[in-house]
Amino acid sequence: MTCPTDPNSFANVHEIVVKHTHLTLTADFDRRILHGQVVHQARAVQPNVSQLILDSNFLDIQSVSVNGVPLKFIVADHHPKFGSKFTIHFEKPLGTDEEVKVCIEYATTEKCTALQWLEPSQTMGKKYPYLFSQCQAIHARSMLPCQDTPGNKLKWSADVVVPSHLRALMSAVRTGERTVGDQKVYSFAQNVGVPSYLIALAVGNLEGRTIGPRSTVWSEPENVEASAWEFIDTERFIKTGEELLTPYEWGLYDLLVLPPSFPYGGMENPCLTFVTPTLLAGDRSLVDVVAHEIAHSWMGNLVTTQNWEHFWLNEGFTVFIERKIAGRLHGQPVLEFDAIIGLKALSESVEHFEEIKRPEFSRLCPCLRDEDPDEVGILFGSLWYPCILNERFHYLMLNSYIEKGFNLLFYLERLLGGPDVFEPYLKAHVTKFAHTSIATDDFKRFLYEFYRTSYGDEKIALLDTVDWNAWLFEPGMPPVKNDFNQELAQVCQDLADEWDACRGKQPQFDKSVFEKFNSNQKVMFLEKCLLKSAFPHELLAAMDETYTLSSVTNAEIRFRWQWLCLNAEYETVFPEVTRFLTEVGRMKFVRPLYRALNKCKNGGALAKKTFLQNRNFYHPICANMIRKDLGL
Repeated sequence: MTCPTDPNSFANVHEIVVKHTHLTLTADFDRRILHGQVVHQARAVQPNVSQLILDSNFLDIQSVSVNGVPLKFIVADHHPKFGSKFTIHFEKPLGTDEEVKVCIEYATTEKCTALQWLEPSQTMGKKYPYLFSQCQAIHARSMLPCQDTPGNKLKWSADVVVPSHLRALMSAVRTGERTVGDQKVYSFAQNVGVPSYLIALAVGNLEGRTIGPRSTVWSEPENVEASAWEFIDTERFIKTGEELLTPYEWGLYDLLVLPPSFPYGGMENPCLTFVTPTLLAGDRSLVDVVAHEIAHSWMGNLVTTQNWEHFWLNEGFTVFIERKIAGRLHGQPVLEFDAIIGLKALSESVEHFEEIKRPEFSRLCPCLRDEDPDEVGILFGSLWYPCILNERFHYLMLNSYIEKGFNLLFYLERLLGGPDVFEPYLKAHVTKFAHTSIATDDFKRFLYEFYRTSYGDEKIALLDTVDWNAWLFEPGMPPVKNDFNQELAQVCQDLADEWDACRGKQPQFDKSVFEKFNSNQKVMFLEKCLLKSAFPHELLAAMDETYTLSSVTNAEIRFRWQWLCLNAEYETVFPEVTRFLTEVGRMKFVRPLYRALNKCKNGGALAKKTFLQNRNFYHPICANMIRKDLGL
């Protein structure tokens, strides 16, 4: 039986809640485990509470004591989707508000799904191993026994022991470090309540550079200067978020640039956002994506979904704020251009799920009873979330939460009178729900309450015209099509059409048009070209000569340019492709390029050779995917 408020957790949070957790852990790189203890401070919220039920998944539970008294415990048989119910029976029932201290000695195991242990060959420096965690959605239970539901928020602290030549970082404020023999102990405290999925850990050969009054960028030494230069404007995003919403509450906003073999995009862990090294374009053209992670500081981390069925409250609101930040910094046309890109992605998602006859996956509020959130693809996106199963499936699934949620909020803003009327509501939403976990009904109830109090019946009458059932519960595209400014998108389409019209002709283009495009416009131009039939090689050569695409450092542009060339079997690009494939391990880029290279008449052998020579560089998940893609 799962939690009454969360179909993906066993925890009895309706009876007793963990309010504080302390971790004392040692990172054992030889055995690839964490071992130590977790101490939960739990408080009964109902009378006559006789047990604490936690979530666990492939953990080695060694002992349990409550208020210093050893107790027996039961770890149930493993559930294929949710792990094992871990039950601790108290000696006597607790009364309402009575607290207990629960100490659990344990270790992770080789089946831990939250931890990734990288070999030195998978790092930039090639000398030291590396460890990072990923707990969203329901993987925290494989790193520590806990109430693994976003519906409960806890404060936490930790002492982490690592080899003295490595550094530990966590999603918390650093409170100290000390050397003990050939080891170092790093201490942390997170004094803002967070759900368990936001507990994060990284250990490696790490250096930091200060990039702002509350920000440090961390990475391997080989990347640290480039990372500091790339993300120097982080404080601008934070301040813009504060202007839109409320003061930033987390103290630190640090960035951790992961090794190049990192197969994913990133994760908005509080105080320490994890990001892919493919954001290091060398020209700051991709740094605006950090606005998304910063927006999560309010939408998702401060105001959190009650369970994964309401995940759009995290992602839809976050993208809405991310694009608000972009609009403030670069103008409203940029905001609406990004929305056009998102709407296209949403359309692809809806079409895909109709094709596989699972249209329910495009609902804004899906039913996840008896479903693993990862398996239905709730948590994978082109930039932000990891996936170990099917990258495209999960990417398409997340679009439903991000873009449908964004379109609902954009529609409401226009319906109610524009930003001047809607932005005060956004600030009030954060103020009202900060430090809590909410469901869609809470959002809707407060939306009505705010506009009834602030504007009276006029705005309520407008809200009553919204087809809430269609927006929230029906599959498919949004019931209302928002009109977005097409100015920035149309020039991309026009330029692609002009190049397409030059087949068999001598193309003559002014490179300044392309140079004036922002990064996303350049990506859209190449995507428009990808939708056309394969370009003649002489036309691709002319495009490269005009725009110097072969020397671009922006990974998003570089990827699409190489893909366009491979689709035309333009062998001149083969050396550039293999170089790119050996520099990054992000699945979003390497899997399509390997597949495209393998399809080329003279590319199959090169694709296989490149992979086999570099397979130890890739993350095991990525390597397994590529191996299947290439038929090895």
